[in-house]
Amino acid sequence: MIFEMDPKAFELAKRIVELDLQRDAIFEQLIQLIGDRAYEVLRSVQNRI
Repeated sequence: MIFEMDPKAFELAKRIVELDLQRDAIFEQLIQLIGDRAYEVLRSVQNRI
């Protein structure tokens, strides 16, 4: 679907994608550090914020 997009909306969407990729990379580091417990630790921290 091709449509006109507000430049600000495009930049915000682009930032979200970049943050998502960064989150995946950081989570991968957490998995390497603590293994399967990474999911549990992440949920615990999310619930405290």
